[in-house]
Amino acid sequence: GRVPHHGHVRGQAAVTAEALRAAFDAQREAFAAGAPDVARRLEALALLRDGLRARQGELLEAVSDDFGGRAFEETRMLELFPVYDRIRHARGHLREWARRRRVRSSWFLWPSRAFIQYQPLGVVGVMGVWNYPILLTLGPVVEALAAGNHVIVKPSEIGPRSAEVLAALIADVFPPAYVHCVTGGPDVGAAFSALPFDHLFFTGSARVGRLVLRAAAANLTPVTLEMGGKSPAIVHGSYPLGRAVERLMAGKLYNAGQTCVAPDYVLLPEGREAEFEAAARRVVAALYPSLVANPDYTRIVNRRHYDRLRGLLDDAESSGARVVTINPAGEPFTAEQRVLPPVLVFDPAADLAVMQEEIFGPILPVVTYASLDDAIDFVNARPRPLALYYFDEDERRVDHVLARTLSGGVTINDCVYHLAQHNLPFGGVGASGMGHHHGFNGFETFSKKRGVMVQPRWTPTAWLRPPYDGRHARLVRGLLRLSLRSR
Repeated sequence: GRVPHHGHVRGQAAVTAEALRAAFDAQREAFAAGAPDVARRLEALALLRDGLRARQGELLEAVSDDFGGRAFEETRMLELFPVYDRIRHARGHLREWARRRRVRSSWFLWPSRAFIQYQPLGVVGVMGVWNYPILLTLGPVVEALAAGNHVIVKPSEIGPRSAEVLAALIADVFPPAYVHCVTGGPDVGAAFSALPFDHLFFTGSARVGRLVLRAAAANLTPVTLEMGGKSPAIVHGSYPLGRAVERLMAGKLYNAGQTCVAPDYVLLPEGREAEFEAAARRVVAALYPSLVANPDYTRIVNRRHYDRLRGLLDDAESSGARVVTINPAGEPFTAEQRVLPPVLVFDPAADLAVMQEEIFGPILPVVTYASLDDAIDFVNARPRPLALYYFDEDERRVDHVLARTLSGGVTINDCVYHLAQHNLPFGGVGASGMGHHHGFNGFETFSKKRGVMVQPRWTPTAWLRPPYDGRHARLVRGLLRLSLRSR
C-alpha cells in the first residue's frame, strides 16, 4: 500500500473530466479501426524502450528530486533495469505468447477441434504510484501494449517531477490515440477510475484501491489491484542469523523501506533478540556508514509521510516497546531533512499501529515466537500479505510453511527478489490485491483468453437433439455411465 496524497502535479494543469473522456473516446475509436497486430506491438515496445533511454537522465534527476534525495544507482537498479528487461523479455516472447494454443477437445464432442485465442481487450487504464514511479507506472504498460491494447496512463501526483517526465516521454513516442498520459491529483484519479475502461490496473493503498474498485464496478470494468499490507519474514532457529539479517536489512532499506514488498515485520525465535540487534547494527553500518550525508540513503518522500512514521515510533515507545535506532555515524536528524534512520522495534504489542498499519519506511518490528507453528499462526491471524519470506534450508519445513500460509508471493532465504522473476506471477491476495502481472501472466491479464471450438461437417451431437425417443434415452444413459467412471 501507499500513503495517499492530495494535490496537483507541479507545473502541469490537471486534466479535466471532459478532456479525460475525450482522450478515452479517441482511443476507443482508434482501437475499433484496427487493433495493433504483433508487428505493431513489437514496434511500440521498442519505441517505449528508446524513449525511456532518451529521457533516462531526466528521470534519474526527477525521481531524486521528488524524494528529496535518492541515489541514481538505486533508480537504475530497481526501476530502469527492470523496465528495460521487462521490455526485452516481452519482445523476445511475444510471438509465442500471441500464438493460438491448441487444446484437446472433450471426448464426447469428437471430432471437433478446440483452441485458445488471445485477443486485446481494447482501452486499458494504468494508475501508477510514487514509490517506484518508473517501474510501477511503465511496467504494466509494457504488458498492456504486448497484449495489443491502447493505454491511458496516470502517474502519481506525489512524484510531480517524475510525472512530468513520464508524460513528456509518452508524448514523444506515441500518438495520444494509442498511448496517452494524464496528470493530476485525487480528483483526476477519481474521474480516471470512473471511465469505462476494458481493464483498469491500479497500484496504491488499500483505501484508494477500494474507491477505484467501487468506481470501476459501475462500468463492470475488470480491475487488477496491486496493494501491499504487512509482509512477514519468519527466521527459523537453524538458519544462520547473520546471513538472514544481512538479507533482511538490505531488502528493508532499499528506498528507505518505501517498497510494497519490503519485509514489514520479523518473526524471530525467542532469545535471539540481542543477536539480531547486534547483526543489524553491523549490517547497517556496512551498507550506510552515514545517513544524513550519504546520497545512497533515500529520504522519506514528504513531510506528511515522515511525520506519520515518527508517530508510529512515538506510539511504540509510549506503549513500552523497546525501540532501537541505528545511527552508525551518530548524526543529528531533523524533520526538514526527512532522513529517518533504520529503527528496530522489539516485542511490540499486537494492537500497536506499527503492527496494524503497513509501515512503508525503515522501521522493522521484531516479534518473537516459541515454535514454528506459533509463527505461522501469527501470520495467519492477520490479513493475507503481498509477500512472505521464510529463512530455512530444511525442505520439509519450507513445504510446511508454504502449505500452511497464503500470500501474494514468496521468497525463500531472501526477500524482495521474487518480484524480479519474469516467469512468476506477481500479485496480491485478499487485502493485498487481486490479479497478476509480469511476463506472460501480465500479457494474459490484459488479454481476452477466448475459447474457440470448430465443428466439422459431420458431428454426433446431432444425436442429442429432440425428439427424445428410446434411442436418445439409451445414448444419454450411456454417457452418464461413462462420465461416472473413476479414473
